[in-house]
Amino acid sequence: MGAGLPEWLAVMPEGVDEQVEAARQRIGRLSRQFEQVLRGVAEEYGFSTGDWQALSALHRSGRAAVLTPKELGDRLGVTSGTVTVRIDRLERAGLVERVAAGSDGRSRPIRLTRKGRARWAAATKKRTECEQALFVSAVGADDLSDLNAVLARLLTRFETEFGPSSQHDALRPE
Repeated sequence: MGAGLPEWLAVMPEGVDEQVEAARQRIGRLSRQFEQVLRGVAEEYGFSTGDWQALSALHRSGRAAVLTPKELGDRLGVTSGTVTVRIDRLERAGLVERVAAGSDGRSRPIRLTRKGRARWAAATKKRTECEQALFVSAVGADDLSDLNAVLARLLTRFETEFGPSSQHDALRPE
């Protein structure tokens, strides 16, 4: 059933559906394991998971990969102070650059550099290869589409009830 799950179920209130609780527990634990993979790969490529999120948001913003600090902060769900610290760190590493625009220096757009795009792509490739190996060894290539269909139905139901989820990985604060 899973480490600690029988003990947890034993102390749950009467009437709790054990299968639903077991699925919820496993999905939560898997989410934390995905974070571990992300952290390990980010560390290997010399940035934090927050940095990776920022690079990913810039990459997803379109061909030019340009966002204002406010847009970046909004997409990441972080404060202006946090986004400024991230931008400064990524700029020092040569992964992003500020683009000349307008008179307000605080709103100068940020864009990925070639180095930033290459490092993001290499780290993302490594992460996806690691996850693919784990999925295929645990589920098998044939069952992966069935798993995706079940997860898609579950996500659709939750989003119908509670509203849309973020379209990108959102990690707990570092």
